[in-house]
Amino acid sequence: MTRTIPLLHPLDDRGRLPRPLADETSRLPKDVRDAADALAAASAKPVLSSAADIARYCHPHYLRAEPMAFGSATFYFRAFTGREPRPEMPREAWSDPALTREQRRELDGQYTVAESLWSQGRLRIQAAPVLHRAAPLWQAWKEAEALLRETFEAFRHSPDGMWRAQLLRLTEAEQSALEAARAWDTVAEELSLLAAEQRRAATEGHELELTTVAAELGLDASGWVIHWPDDYSPRPYSWEHQTPVVRALTTEIEQQRKRLKEVARLAGDSHTI
Repeated sequence: MTRTIPLLHPLDDRGRLPRPLADETSRLPKDVRDAADALAAASAKPVLSSAADIARYCHPHYLRAEPMAFGSATFYFRAFTGREPRPEMPREAWSDPALTREQRRELDGQYTVAESLWSQGRLRIQAAPVLHRAAPLWQAWKEAEALLRETFEAFRHSPDGMWRAQLLRLTEAEQSALEAARAWDTVAEELSLLAAEQRRAATEGHELELTTVAAELGLDASGWVIHWPDDYSPRPYSWEHQTPVVRALTTEIEQQRKRLKEVARLAGDSHTI
């Protein structure tokens, strides 16, 4: 059975029920007062726009957005650890007919920034153990490189009768340097791949340098030689694949031997080298 509620005052021009005076309200029956209060509360709520609210599609870490010039915006998020799933705009948002083009663009920008920030946390997690492992390998390589150069320079001060002994020390230094270079290039390739993955996920200005991550761990990686990932891959039509530091070291060894052979030739000692 339909029931009508008597109103003491007509609705205003916005369709809202004016708040009755206290003495008028007290004279109404309780069920009528309750219904009137509910109607007043409902009519006081702001009218929602016809466009869908995008809040349900926002990333859980999303806090707010502040508009900037030229239609861009700055997005703010709770800190990402990198252990969260990769941020990805929900598929439903792309097909939701209630969303406007501007709202989809805003969501797309939000998730692009979210992925960039997430990738920084991800790199910190993945690179930390590799950086700790790399530090002593870099030190070992630099010591082996220094020993090789010192051994070669010693030829300048070695008597003619000591050249063969010095050559033995040189070949031993070469072998140690090559082993250290290979070990370094192996760990450097791991770091290179991790950095490249972060760069692919990050937008411009959100790239995180390995030197920054290392510094956060108390490591100085400013002098470390780390090339792009492609430099660690075999080259087409190359008979012998050499990684970057190994390749540079091999070139230096060849130059040293070429110099020694030239000296031996000039001295008429073809059996020295």
